[in-house]
Amino acid sequence: MRYEGNIFRPPSEAYSLLVQVTVGCTHNKCTFCSMYKDKKFHIRDLDEVLEDLAWARLHYRRVDRMFLCDGDAMAMSNRRLMPILDYIKKEFPECGRVTSYARATDILRKSEEELKELRDAGLSMVYVGAESGSDEVLKKIHKGETRQQLIDGVRKAEKCGILASVTFISGLAGKEGWKDHAVLTGTMISEMQPSYVGLLTLMIDPSVPMAEDIRSGKMQLLSPDEVLEETLLLLENTDVSHPCVFRSNHASNYLSLRGTLPQDKEAMEKTVRRAMKDHGMLKDERFRAL
Repeated sequence: MRYEGNIFRPPSEAYSLLVQVTVGCTHNKCTFCSMYKDKKFHIRDLDEVLEDLAWARLHYRRVDRMFLCDGDAMAMSNRRLMPILDYIKKEFPECGRVTSYARATDILRKSEEELKELRDAGLSMVYVGAESGSDEVLKKIHKGETRQQLIDGVRKAEKCGILASVTFISGLAGKEGWKDHAVLTGTMISEMQPSYVGLLTLMIDPSVPMAEDIRSGKMQLLSPDEVLEETLLLLENTDVSHPCVFRSNHASNYLSLRGTLPQDKEAMEKTVRRAMKDHGMLKDERFRAL
């Protein structure tokens, strides 16, 4: 397999074959993110992608999952994506899951018929970085998408049979805006009704623009106790009617939470309240990682 630059994937794709179909991120302006700063977005040549897949077929006896890299595979037109998905379906019949990152605005640009075509060809889930339910926070971090666009994009994907795994970041609003960030993120999840939610905790690479705000004091990071308060408020404001798998077990998190909303909501809230009193439940700062 050939890769250009550093490759990133969601934690749940640890055992997936990583296939680079695009390079970089179409937006690449988020102030907290350092993932694709060394790349200029472009779509890889189809022949090269198919050659990589052919190589993988020769070298791997069984491939159960594939993840289409880099940060924005859904920016590709169906005309470019379908040959890749069709090849996977034909040459890797055992592959039960093909996934990719997606911006909500790219989902919205596709018609329902196009999304269903991708689903029928094997694209089963997309990972959407929503980050926050607050339009103010989204604007500050230069997300390039609004709360309503994120909600509409996730709902459209789910309606068309493509599951959505949506990521949010604790502490993203700093001390000044954490309450609004928590409440509006909870209500956003309620409106989205995604199949999966992942909650990370803010950690900053020294090279990103947000790092300068932290160094200058313009933004103050939350303490572990404040992160717990924010997480509890987020959960309290989340009300879904369909099963939503909730995880905050990323390497960046102080406290690991696992459950399915709505049935495990009360149990997770109790775990957070217990951790507020027992700091021994929290991950030591030395063991947190991006």
